[in-house]
Parts: sequence; structure tokens; C-alpha cells
Amino acid sequence: MNQKLHQLNDDERLDWLRLARCQNVGPATFRRLMQRFGSAKLALEHLPDLAKRGGQRIYRPCPVAKAREELDRLASFGGRAIAWVEPDYPAPLRAVEDAPPIITARGRFDLLTRPRQVAMVGARNASANGRRFAHDMARELSGAGFVVVSGLARGIDGAAHAGALAAKGGTIAVLAGGVDVLYPPEHADLYDLLARDGLIVAEMPPGTEPGARLFPRRNRIISGLSLGTVVIEAALKSGSLITARFANEQGREVMAVPGSPLDPRCRGTNRLIREGALLVEDATQVLEALDGTSSLKPTLSDNFNLNAHDIDSEIENDITDPRAEILNLLGPSPVEVDELLRQCHCSAPVMGMVLLELDLAGRLERHPGNRVSLLAKVA
Repeated sequence: MNQKLHQLNDDERLDWLRLARCQNVGPATFRRLMQRFGSAKLALEHLPDLAKRGGQRIYRPCPVAKAREELDRLASFGGRAIAWVEPDYPAPLRAVEDAPPIITARGRFDLLTRPRQVAMVGARNASANGRRFAHDMARELSGAGFVVVSGLARGIDGAAHAGALAAKGGTIAVLAGGVDVLYPPEHADLYDLLARDGLIVAEMPPGTEPGARLFPRRNRIISGLSLGTVVIEAALKSGSLITARFANEQGREVMAVPGSPLDPRCRGTNRLIREGALLVEDATQVLEALDGTSSLKPTLSDNFNLNAHDIDSEIENDITDPRAEILNLLGPSPVEVDELLRQCHCSAPVMGMVLLELDLAGRLERHPGNRVSLLAKVA
């Protein structure tokens, strides 16, 4: 059974949203559930049993009423929830392994499917010259047909959005909180312009207040939407460097504007250049770097496949107990999943199902590099 890219009906959208908002269901777990069961509806039915096998006695999926309330709230201000499987979900973001299964958006939805998008990020406490540079570069890139993507933060982000809007071109703001939650408050006028002439995107439910842990999640979407990321003024420890790292991991072009070695706000960008980022000094160089990079093919299949192999029966009929064996191999230190597979006496599908059960029970932590570790058992 294949589920190709298609426009969801109301019932399917509700199921997708419920599954995405379930406890312990992040993007990777969502994808594994869809690959296992083929539909959000079927996955929802199996969640309590899977979590119980993983060690959580009581597991309650996201209530129907809560998901309907979120959709109604979005509709009240003209917003939408767009699923990974739908044609108007942005293709570059779909190509990212941990792409959000659902994004919410308000404004010009056509910007999501524009083929050329470039991210511009930088310091919140940016210099006057840095802000002017970002504004002018964004205006030129927007005038050349690029959608400028940023995070609506103070400093470089705000200047980039304003520059793109001045050129009457497209710009997308990705928020750490809900799509209807303004942050920072001094960008109220810019937020209103974006809701009318640009696009505002978020992963979290409407009404969510932005918190420190949500900004890195937001940053991976900024880079994931874009063919390349330009960094203008960034300290050595800054969210902009996190965005650049995500862009590099996602196989996107990383560009940096050099700055004075005497300015702490430029040490991060200068280090990026030393480490291999492309040095850019104007919009023309950005356009040259991205020339010919008009689209990105997903690294993962556009289809969700219902696994015909009966993994549950294989687990139960195995001579050894794969759950006990995998639990014994796991510990608080991260281990590569491939190493687990080499040491355990079970098939890859069986191990994947056991890890999924532990995931849903809140007992598994996933780390970069396809590594996992065991958390304390749920009481």
C-alpha cells in the first residue's frame, strides 16, 4: 500500500495533526510510524499498545477535540496546517531527514512552492552597517526572484525581511513559537506586513510561546527551506552558527560575510570562512553560488509504505527475546544504531520496531549521527 503525495481531506488532516502532536512523537518517530502502518489513522490506533510494550503502561494519543481546536484556531486568522505528504509542502524542507510532519502557516502560501529560497541570518545586536548590508542584500536577492527566509529576530533577521518586502518580493519568517505569537514585540508592524505580503511559518501549535529549546528546532527549518544560508555578523556562540551547521548537514550552501576581527559579532562568520564557508561580499556573489541550484530532490521517498512483513510476529516467534537483548545493549551513553544491529541477534525491521516502542514510551533518546541512548524507565 502506497500513499503518494496528495492533498489531505479533512479527516486525514485531523489524523496527521493528532499523530504529530502525540507525546514522544517527533519527526523521526512520525516517519517511522507512517512507514510501518501506512496511515496516521492506523498508527494512532496502535500507539497505546506500542508504548505499553516499550514500558509505558498508560499512553493517551492527542485527543480529537484538541486537534480540532488547533485547526479552528488556524482558520480563525486565515492560517493552514500543511502536511509533509501534501504537494504544497515545500520540497526543499521535505528533503530534510527530520522535516516537521506538519507546518502551520499564514500569509502568502504560494511562497512555499517557489523554487528559489535563500536564508539570511545573523546577530540580534547587529551593527548599523550590518543591518544596512542585510537590508540591501535581501532587497537585491528578492528583486532577482529569490524568497528570503529568516527568523524575525532582532537585528539581521528583521533587516533581511524588511529589505525583501521593500523589493515587493517574497520573504518567509520562521517562528520558534506558534505562528500567531509575536516575538519580539517590537516587530509588531513587521509581523503584520509579513502576514499580508510575506509568509509566517511555524512547527509548533498556535499559541505556543517561544522558549530557548525551540529556537534550534526553528533554525533547522530556516536552513531546510533554503538552497543556501548567508550569515552576516555572528558571535562564536550564536544561533546563527547553529543554522549554518544545519545547512551544512542538510547539504546546502553555507555563505558568510567577512567582518572586522576586532568586532566580536564577526568572529563566528570569520570562523565559518576559515572552516570552508563561501566568502560573499554582495548579492551577486550569492546569486553566482546558487546559480543552477533551483531544486532539491528529497533524500527519502515521497511515498509511505505499509510494511507487509509481520514484524510483531517475528518478535514474538524469535528464539531469543529481542526486546530484552536490545535493552541490555543500550545504556546512558549514545551508541550507533548500526553497531546495535551488529551485536544483536535480530533483523533490522525487528530492531527498528523495538526502538520505536522505546521511543513512544519515552525511554529512548536519539542523537546526531544515528545514535541512541537509554533513558530512565517510566514509572
